[in-house]
Amino acid sequence: MKANHSESTILVADDSEGTRELLVDLLREEDFQVISVEDGELALQAIQSGNIDLALLDVMMPRRTGFSVCKEAKDSAETRLIPVVLVTGLDSKEDRIRGIESGADDFLTKPVHKEELLARVRSLLRLKLYTDELEHAETVLFSLALSIEAKDPYTEGHCERLSRYSVALGGLLGLSEDQLQALRRGGIVHDIGKVAVPENILQKSGPLTREERKIMEQHTVIGERICSPLKSFHGVLPIIRHHHEKLDGSGYPDGLKGDEIPLAARILTTVDIFDALTTDRSYRKGSSQDEAFRLMWEEVQRGWLDGALVKEFEALRKHEQGKGFSGSCR
Repeated sequence: MKANHSESTILVADDSEGTRELLVDLLREEDFQVISVEDGELALQAIQSGNIDLALLDVMMPRRTGFSVCKEAKDSAETRLIPVVLVTGLDSKEDRIRGIESGADDFLTKPVHKEELLARVRSLLRLKLYTDELEHAETVLFSLALSIEAKDPYTEGHCERLSRYSVALGGLLGLSEDQLQALRRGGIVHDIGKVAVPENILQKSGPLTREERKIMEQHTVIGERICSPLKSFHGVLPIIRHHHEKLDGSGYPDGLKGDEIPLAARILTTVDIFDALTTDRSYRKGSSQDEAFRLMWEEVQRGWLDGALVKEFEALRKHEQGKGFSGSCR
């Protein structure tokens, strides 16, 4: 919950004016901010505005039912974390199941009782507070990762590109939404452990010494440790730790081989190498896309890269070029 009730905004959506007025009065007595609408389409627009902390939706409304509004809100990454309570005069098991399948967080049965309404609202707003704090922690991690990237002018946009390329390749492979979310986050924070690497090593233009390389290789383990307190990053941790592994076991930090390396980490490795090859560095110009894939196939032959993923990513890039998408990563 926000610092006080007056900072929490609740949406009341019901086509019955009497029910709307009752709910609005009960909530405003407790100092909540309330937005009131009379149909499902207006309810969805209010939710999508980004100003709603919790939605109370009547099930049977004009234009869109509460089920429809709830499902669309829960299907969107921007609004899925907003708690939704379905308010209904229907009390059948089938309607409850339909509401659960739509993603509803709770139910209220008409006629609504004040104590029950307020108890459910307060409980869900407390849960939303924890969610908001989690999102804030993710934002801090993303900001930290991008600040590391900003130290090197030659890596500008690298994290965003890796996030986008990884999700595109993962989508082509039919990965689940949770796996794609992990790739989206992993693209941004995969190198966050470099915050512990001295800048003289991080920005060195020549080859690293053995001792410097040992320090650099610790960034995967440190990055995993930084992100591990966040339960929502459970699927991201293997990406952070293992995106420098190689199929023949010569990578780091654990020397994993073949399918021992998580698929998401292999995906990030593939797009990471492509981006590194096609981006200018202080000591060389970036390669063309064709040259980059030629070099990547050489790494496949050495047993370092997953040839199946290189093949799929090369096809994806050429398809995007064919649609007019710029092939340059610079």
